[in-house]
Amino acid sequence: MSKGQDSKKEAKKEPAKTQKEKKADKKVKKAEKKR
Repeated sequence: MSKGQDSKKEAKKEPAKTQKEKKADKKVKKAEKKR
């Protein structure tokens, strides 16, 4: 429960980090689909 709120706070503090994480997630999803 607390983790979700913390993640939201971090995203607001560092939006760039969120975008980078989003890209990485997309890459992982693509790799998983290929496998």
